[in-house]
Parts: sequence; structure tokens; C-alpha cells
Amino acid sequence: MPQRDWTSQLVGLNSLGFALSPWNFHYPLPQRSRKISRMVNQQKTLDVGFTHADFAALLDKYDYHFNPGDVVAGTVFSIEPKGALIDIGAKTAAYIPIQEMSINRIDNPDEVLQSNEVREFFILADENEEGQLTLSIRRIEYMRAWERVRQLQSEDATVRSQVFATNRGGALVRIEGLRGFIPGSHISTRVNKEELVGEELPLKFLEVDEERNRLVLSHRRALVERKMNKLEVGEVVVGTVRGIKPYGAFIDIGGVSGLLHISEISHDHIDTPHSVFNVNDQLKVMIIDLDAERGRISLSTKQLEPEPGDMVKNPQLVYDKAEEMAEKYRQQMLAQQEALLNGGVVGETADESDEPEAATEEETTEEQVLQEA
Repeated sequence: MPQRDWTSQLVGLNSLGFALSPWNFHYPLPQRSRKISRMVNQQKTLDVGFTHADFAALLDKYDYHFNPGDVVAGTVFSIEPKGALIDIGAKTAAYIPIQEMSINRIDNPDEVLQSNEVREFFILADENEEGQLTLSIRRIEYMRAWERVRQLQSEDATVRSQVFATNRGGALVRIEGLRGFIPGSHISTRVNKEELVGEELPLKFLEVDEERNRLVLSHRRALVERKMNKLEVGEVVVGTVRGIKPYGAFIDIGGVSGLLHISEISHDHIDTPHSVFNVNDQLKVMIIDLDAERGRISLSTKQLEPEPGDMVKNPQLVYDKAEEMAEKYRQQMLAQQEALLNGGVVGETADESDEPEAATEEETTEEQVLQEA
């Protein structure tokens, strides 16, 4: 009996779903195929009557099942202009289109892949009519990027990123390849938003939500946190009025904005901050709260008044005695802390009894503050 031509049989296996052409055999067969090939060679030696049907049965017996969502190892064996063929051990070579090769935009597959490279691939879609699976690297990078930003958020890390675009609402950046958004109320800069394109900004995470594909960041909070590291509650600082709203005044203190709430301007009743301040006024204020989580600095001139109403009647006297009054305030705070540690009760003063009310009012305007700061 004449010897069979096994090469011609293998080339003809397309009819069995083993879609390989003669040029494929320059690349190493996957483990499953090598195992079957060894069995074929053994069978060929023992019985040259081994048929196509026998080979197909072996393929089915040792077939691996691949499902969308699986992450598999694969070998790059053919790079094309708009994609690449990947050997993952399936009957048919899998395909990865160029748009699925990276979480970032690329123009050529060889920016990401190299021939004979072995790496992980995500099975994006089930077999098409030709039995070919569609793969993705972008999806793996996407999942790992969200995992990374969640970790960064849990660590309250500060990240740096370059602004690549702006819109009416704010600015756009990329964090770990994901598109992030900085609301306009969380951009602390005096330049126009359009001028930020290309600028690298320090940022803190405000929201990380993979399900809703929302990644929101704050430039203001990052700057406030950095400034907070140099500030203390009870400290007197010099600032400039940058904005006045019905609920208070925004004071620039060294490049970050703090809120002087209307209830913290004076012990006397004030109808509007405009009756006390003008934009660009310079003044002394005392820091009464540093909230790093919200990126807020709360200020007061009320606590610096030698006598109730001095901020309205004689603000210069308040500024002149600011350090002296701040020291009294700090001593009161220390006395309260010691009393709490010792289980005692500190008698309320007029100043202290007003503070809860001020805090409550400030909380009610928090959303306004975030939008206006």
C-alpha cells in the first residue's frame, strides 16, 4: 500500500474546521495540537488507514472550550495592518482587531504586539460563522485600570495627569488610561479652562464608579490638601476676598480658597457679606476647620473680635488684635480637649454656643460651595 501524504491531508483539514493553511506550520502548534499530532504519528506508524474522520474525532476528544469573558494565553503568529492572528489552542486562529489592542489609541498593531510574543488575551466574542474567536487586550487593561484607581482612591493618593481637553463643565484627563473628569468647581486656577490643555495637574479622587463609567477628580482638593499640611486650626492667616455670595465670602489664602461663612463674620447679625467686604479686600482670618476629605477650609473673623460686633464697627481693631484673640481661642480649645479626656464638662461661652449653629448652616450650603469655589 502506498504511503499517504500527511501534509496534503493536514492542508485539507479546513473542511473539518481546523482552519490552517500550509504557511501556518512555520509556527509552533499549541499543546493540544502537538499532543494530537504525536498520536497521529503513532497511528500512522501502526496503521496507515487512519482517516480524516479519525483525526476529527481526536480533535473533538481533546477540544478545549473557550467562552467570552475567559482570559487565555496566546501566541502572536501573524500581524496584519488592522489586526493580528493569535494561536490560543483553538481549532481556528483567533483574531484581535486593532481597536482592541490597547486602552489607548494606536495607529499600528506593532506598537503593541510582536511576532511570536506570548501574552494574555480576553475572549471578547464567541466564534463567528468561520469558527473564529475575537480577542481583546484593551478589556484586560480596562479591568486592571479600574482595579488600580480603586486602590489609589482607597489610599487617598494624589495623582498627576495632563489635561487633554476641556468642555463647558470642566476638564478631561487620563488616569491609568481611563478618561477622568474634573468639574469646573474643582479646578483651582485663575487661567481660563481652555489654557489648561497640556498642563499637568495634581489631582485627588472624588468618585470612582466602574459600573457607571464615572471617574471624577479634584484639582482643588489636591491643592487644599497640600496647603493643609502647612496650616493648623487656630492659625491666623492673611487672605484676599475673591468672591462674595449671600452665604459668605471666599478668601484666597496662599493659592487655595477658604470659606468665611456669613455666620462666622461677626457676633452681630449681618444681612449680607457685601455690607462688610468688597472683592479684593485684604483681611486677617482664623482657620477654624480643615476638612481634607472634602477639600474645604473654614475661616472665621467672629472668633477674632475683641468685643461682639467689632468686625462691623471697627474691622481694623479686629485685625490688630487678631493674634491675641487667636491665642485665647486656642487656649479655650485645649481646655475643652483636656476636659473631654478627663471626662469633665466645660462651661459654654457665648462663642462656643454659637459654633454648632454655624456648622449647621455651613453644611446646608455645601453643594453651593462646591459649585462656586
